[in-house]
Amino acid sequence: MYVVCKEHVELAIDKFVDEYEDAPDVVDLKETEFSDWDPPAKCAECEQNAEYLVV
Repeated sequence: MYVVCKEHVELAIDKFVDEYEDAPDVVDLKETEFSDWDPPAKCAECEQNAEYLVV
């Protein structure tokens, strides 16, 4: 699972495919709320705001 900004979505997808050999789901964090989980505020690759969950 990767929480990333728009700039790093492609990198996160590549990492996911390399690790799991399957296509991930990409969730827009602006449009989705989770009842039991608060996503990190920052991208896993940089200091920008996290916008997408790649899972």
